[in-house]
Amino acid sequence: MKLEDKLFLDRYVVDSLPHLKIINPDLCAMCQKKQCLYTCPAQVYKLEEGKIVVSYEGCVECGTCRIICNEYNNLEWRYPRGGFGISYKYG
Repeated sequence: MKLEDKLFLDRYVVDSLPHLKIINPDLCAMCQKKQCLYTCPAQVYKLEEGKIVVSYEGCVECGTCRIICNEYNNLEWRYPRGGFGISYKYG
């Protein structure tokens, strides 16, 4: 089963307040590796017109981006507010 198929089984309740935020977009532009683009299993981070864009709505709350964003520590990460975020169907 592909990752996309597994993610389809989960339920998301999207909050209007993002729980992921890039602190300073200019620092992301200076980041050499841009590892957030390649390590997030839900592909929350995308490069659009030379800037990193965060689509927090599909976040699986794994915390990978908190660890991998270590060049500038430029990510504000917290769990979504109660009742929001992902609910896993199978655990």
